Amino acid sequence: MTKINIKYLAEKLNMAPSTVSRALNDSYEISQKTKDKVLALAKELNYQPNPYARSLRAHKSKTIGVIIPERINNFFAQVIDGIEEITQQHGYHLLVYNSHEDVIQEKKIISYLLGGRVDAIVMSVSSQTSSTEHLKQVQKQGIPIIFFDRIAQDLPTTKFITNDYQSGFDATKKLIESGCKKIFFLLLSKEITIGKERLRGYLDAVKAFGLPFEENWVIQCTQEEKKNIELFKSFLYPIGRPDGILSSVEKLALNAYHAIQQSKLKIPEDIKLITFSNMKIADLLNPPLSTISQPAQEIGRECAKLLMKNLTKANAVPIEDQIITIPSVIHLRKSSQMV
Repeated sequence: MTKINIKYLAEKLNMAPSTVSRALNDSYEISQKTKDKVLALAKELNYQPNPYARSLRAHKSKTIGVIIPERINNFFAQVIDGIEEITQQHGYHLLVYNSHEDVIQEKKIISYLLGGRVDAIVMSVSSQTSSTEHLKQVQKQGIPIIFFDRIAQDLPTTKFITNDYQSGFDATKKLIESGCKKIFFLLLSKEITIGKERLRGYLDAVKAFGLPFEENWVIQCTQEEKKNIELFKSFLYPIGRPDGILSSVEKLALNAYHAIQQSKLKIPEDIKLITFSNMKIADLLNPPLSTISQPAQEIGRECAKLLMKNLTKANAVPIEDQIITIPSVIHLRKSSQMV
């Protein structure tokens, strides 16, 4: 069986292989009439280009590395969907890595990707990432890197975030308007930007509305569900317990649901709850969970659009040092309503 490749197409069309190649790649050097002739034969013979050979010739992998801190969070899954929606249109593929909230693992992934396996990196840093020396190596090797959600603030590149401070302030305000006077804040990490900004919004709202506050109302949580549930149960006694909780991440809110249920308390009658979350089944929980939803897919699409402009154009668009904010939306449900 004859192998259908560029050389075969060139022989059939009585053209040079280089002409056929440029026509298939929509080069401005080739007339539209020639392009139409080449594309018609390619379609007739069901010609399938070899993406790997093309990548090698262009010294590109046609691959984008995506590094996320965890897979179970709906936010990151939706960001990946948004990235892939755009990159597939340009023939790019994704390599997705999970740092498991471990900075050592994050460093290993970066080291692996520096070997020319990807043309660019999109990432959200782990909850343990405080130093960015390993990330600076990416830029030193000329590989474009952009951040979303959890960002490395000191690297000169584009970072996509949401309005975490304002969302933290507004969510706390909603709890106060629902009658809460003692609001606890569930925090996963003080190292990452989103934790800092959401906490800052919470603290400013508590202060602005004249509510009491004690340092131990900011609950430093862990990655382990069982430990968190036991920790939460320890402050859910009838006397002195909080009447409102703002969770900075989705998984901590789910841990709180379990702890409250095991403590024989009720949401929202005893404790009201709002969380940052992109959970699609939030309205199916009992009771339906109030959430602050980040525009995850839009963030993913914007990350990919920027990279494709940088990687695929003859006159590549440079990646600027800028922070782009795409606002989140608060969805109020029964978990935070006044009874």
